Formats: sequence, structure tokens, C-alpha cells
Amino acid sequence: MNDTTVSPLTLRVNLAEYPSTSALRSGAVRSPLVEFDFCGPETAHNGFKAMLRENAFDAGELAIVTYLQAIAYNKPFVMLPAPVSGRQQHHCAGYNSALHSFSPKDIEGKRVGVRSYAQTTGLWIRGILQHEYGVDLDKVTWLTVTDGHLAEYADPPNCTRLPKGSDLGQMLLEGEIDAALLGNDMPQDPRIKTLVPDAIEAGKAWHAREGVIPINHVFVVHRDLTRERPDVVREIYRLLVESRAQSTSKAPLPPFGLEANRKGLTLAIDWAFEQKIIPRRLQVDELFDDVTASLGA
Repeated sequence: MNDTTVSPLTLRVNLAEYPSTSALRSGAVRSPLVEFDFCGPETAHNGFKAMLRENAFDAGELAIVTYLQAIAYNKPFVMLPAPVSGRQQHHCAGYNSALHSFSPKDIEGKRVGVRSYAQTTGLWIRGILQHEYGVDLDKVTWLTVTDGHLAEYADPPNCTRLPKGSDLGQMLLEGEIDAALLGNDMPQDPRIKTLVPDAIEAGKAWHAREGVIPINHVFVVHRDLTRERPDVVREIYRLLVESRAQSTSKAPLPPFGLEANRKGLTLAIDWAFEQKIIPRRLQVDELFDDVTASLGA
């Protein structure tokens, strides 16, 4: 961090291009207090490991699951109550209907692929399968392609690592796995059906009942920044709010603000603990410090 009272503070930032961040990344939204060096990879999750293991960035996005692990393992980052991305997840479990006819419970005893066991999409759809459809997650063999972002974390014992470079979508089409938890990588093939029946409508009904849009990624800053420059942290939050306000996308996103996200964060914590992704059940208030907790209040 290049702290100076004369020129703006320049931060190394890992933040992808989304409708809600486009104005910030383009410079349409800017500040005299802070400038951003968007030096992260085009696909933001490819920078999460470097952020947490190598201190490669001062600020940026992290998957909510990765952030929960960061708090559990005492990494020096603090969340702003500013979700960068989120969506309903019911449609993210698929199977090959040319080979099987599956209901959610049918994946018990089967082999199900997921990029990483600690991937946020995996967390949410597994929780939905468990709590909405009664799936015993411990009876599934989870086949993973990559490890987690934190060195301290190890997958549960019912996980098996696939060879490096394995293509879960292709494996699903060829019948090498029984089902897969995939987000935007789900094969666009008429044989692939959602494990949850009428998944889009089921997601809408779940949202209407629970009032939650599952959080994918949140914005975090290094702990030193909130201690040394709380004015900059407050300014970053303002910029994120303004950037989202300029988005023309109609896709619903999780709200800003701690209290507005408390229920969704509680669900993420509870399900991450149940799924053996974090070693203890965190409290929502642990995810923030005095500076970030007050943002948007």
C-alpha cells in the first residue's frame, strides 16, 4: 500500500468485470482518495489463492466460502458488507438424462463431480440438496479437480481428487461421473437435466420463502487498511454502491449492508460448518470489524 497525503492511495485489486463492477473498473466511478490497480487475473477466482497465500492483493473479491475459511484460519482480510456477485443455485446440479433418471436422493452412493469441494456453488447446491431434498451428503463420493484456496484446509474423507485437467462437463456427457455441481460451466446439451426438478421455479420459490439470494463473492480489504485508512475503506464502499447503481443488469443480487445480509451469511456459515469446510461455526459479526460493520448502516 502506497500511503501518502498528497496523492491517492493506490491499491492492488483482484476484481472481475461484472455489470455491478463495470463502472468502477472503467473509471466512470472514481475518487480522489483511492485508485485501483486492477492487476488480478481475468477470472477472479484464479487470484484467490495468491491473495491469501502470497498477499498478492490489497483488496478485491473473494468467494464467501473462501472468506469464511480465511476468518477461521486468521488471515488478515476484512469483509465489506458489499456482495460482488450472487444468484439462485438450484439449477447448478446436473445429470445426463440419456444415461439416468435421477431425483436428488438418487445421488447417494454415486460419484458427483465439483471443481473444488470448497467452491461456493458447491456449498450452496449441496446445502439445498440436503435441507430441501433430504440428501445425505456423507453418502456421496465427491470428485474434485482442484484443491482449496487455503493451505490449512483439507477436503473431507469422502472426496477423491481427479487427475489434473479433468473436464467435469465432458465426463458428465460421457457417463464417467453420475452428476456434477457446475455453475456457468454446465454443458449446454439437451441431455443434461437439472437434478432439482423445475430448478428455476424451485429457486424462485425458495427465495420467496427464505428472502435470500445466495452470495457468491464479497469484497474484502487487507486488515491493515481498515486500521490505517478507515476513510479509504468507507470510500471503497461508496464506490461499490455507486458502481452497482450504474449497472443496467436486471439480475437480482444480494443487498448491501450487514443486517440485510445477516440471514444469508448465517446460512453460508451453517452449511459450511455442516459440510466440513470450516473447522468451527463462526458468528456473522466475526466477519467484520468496527469500520466495515458500520458501512451502509
